[in-house]
Amino acid sequence: MQHNDFFTVNGPLKANIEPLAIGSQLPELTDYIAEIPPSFVASSEFSQLDQKTDAAQHELSQHNLKHVAELLEQQNSKLNLLLNYMIAQQDEPELRYITKSFGASQLSYVNHDALQVGQYAKLKLFLDHPPSGVYCYAEVSQVEPQDDGFLITLSFVRILEEHQDLLIKAALHQQQKLLRQRSLDRENN
Repeated sequence: MQHNDFFTVNGPLKANIEPLAIGSQLPELTDYIAEIPPSFVASSEFSQLDQKTDAAQHELSQHNLKHVAELLEQQNSKLNLLLNYMIAQQDEPELRYITKSFGASQLSYVNHDALQVGQYAKLKLFLDHPPSGVYCYAEVSQVEPQDDGFLITLSFVRILEEHQDLLIKAALHQQQKLLRQRSLDRENN
């Protein structure tokens, strides 16, 4: 996939980024799938269930079963809290960065050290909306000097389609937040 196949949005996303040694190879697809933490696999499945829950709640509200819909929403919230806790256990503070921008095909972040274009990195991405985790590999596609280090752009090279879908949802959510904030800023001026 080309890095321009998906849009990128400016915004923070908590990520663990572990650069691999220069010259390292990507794991084979089966090895990559086997090393994905179980909580990240579960979060992807939960996200798919969330879509079905939304559809079910809509149908219930149409048939005036408001209390059943509220119960489903409460149960879903409890499961999401538990899932977020499980995913948070995968966070490694020494590898933690906050992105400057992200999308379904790439992200950028500031690092004190320059990486080499073509170098691979292993990533764990922690999404707030939808609450989930993404485990993937990326390749350094761009390095730009900055006052506070280097702006590193990583293009995803090993990522599950379901995880790209989660990143699309997260980017759309971030874009919606940015648009709302711009609207509020205009109203206040």
